Amino acid sequence: MKTQFNIGSMKFSKPIVQGGMGIGVSLSSLAGNVSRCGGLGVLSAVEMGCDYPNYQYSPKTTNRQAMEDHFKRAKEIADNRPIGINIMVALTQYEQLVKDAVQTGFDIIFAGAGLPLTLPELTRNSLTKIAPIISSKRVAKLILKHWWRHYEIAPDAIVLEGPLAGGHLGFKKDELTPERLADQHLPDLIPGVLEEIKPYEDLIGRHIPLIAGGGITTATDVKEVLTAGADAAQIGSRFVATKECDASLKFKEAIVKAKQTDIKIIVSPAGLPGRAINSKFLEEAEAGMRHPKHCPTNCIKSCDYKTAPYCIASALIAGKQGDFKNGYVFSGANAYKISEITTVKALIDELTENLE
Repeated sequence: MKTQFNIGSMKFSKPIVQGGMGIGVSLSSLAGNVSRCGGLGVLSAVEMGCDYPNYQYSPKTTNRQAMEDHFKRAKEIADNRPIGINIMVALTQYEQLVKDAVQTGFDIIFAGAGLPLTLPELTRNSLTKIAPIISSKRVAKLILKHWWRHYEIAPDAIVLEGPLAGGHLGFKKDELTPERLADQHLPDLIPGVLEEIKPYEDLIGRHIPLIAGGGITTATDVKEVLTAGADAAQIGSRFVATKECDASLKFKEAIVKAKQTDIKIIVSPAGLPGRAINSKFLEEAEAGMRHPKHCPTNCIKSCDYKTAPYCIASALIAGKQGDFKNGYVFSGANAYKISEITTVKALIDELTENLE
């Protein structure tokens, strides 16, 4: 059983990757402490400056400054260990955010919520490593083939995010019914993706690590995906319930207090299915009572505020601050199993205690 893993020259003593969670949930405190404890901490690029005083007047400039600030702080907390960033392909500023992340010095970019087909071009001639987030063997094949055909580049790592993950999901809504989920057990999805990766490992002469996530909550879950062939486990919701997480205490308590029946599938203004904890806001949005009056950030390519059910940026910012009348909390399917707020170190130790 693997107790450590590498992404190229980057070495991690714990096979744990913390999922990038926006808006403002995984910033410098959480990511820095995860990396400090031997895993890989990951910031989310979505509206990073939402807590800054000038954000409402100049969101793009403020987000750029926040990216630099949080990267610097995370590196300080992590004693200069690697720090990653998650950048959604669905973001209006996706291309510029990737360029900014490279210029800032992030060690690795994770890109999902869409197909990151041009990511190698955007990061060409840089030291920043790149990892697509995929949902299936089919998507892995598509990205691997495209990157090699157009750039002769293979990913530095791949994240397989299964259907039990929180936030935006790479699945159709009808694939997320209880009956369909029963046939999509994360460890069972791993061998097929490894089959697609193997020919490219042979071409480039190096290992392409696979990171598997989505619903991973316990040490047993971690051990299962590693046994199935993954190099590391990606975990989101459990890291929310840590003292170091950048979200508010109310946000963390929403995760801890959630019951299984509170966790539901929604369709966000991005046009993608997502998994969230039910709230008064979501109930009103579903009833058609939450149409935005304007677009404060223009954050998502596919979102038109004239027809959107609500402004997702405003809703997630409110949720992060614990205002569930005006926002909500994304969470994984197994968040109801989380019963306490702990520390990053204690959590990583717990998740890896049975590995040999």
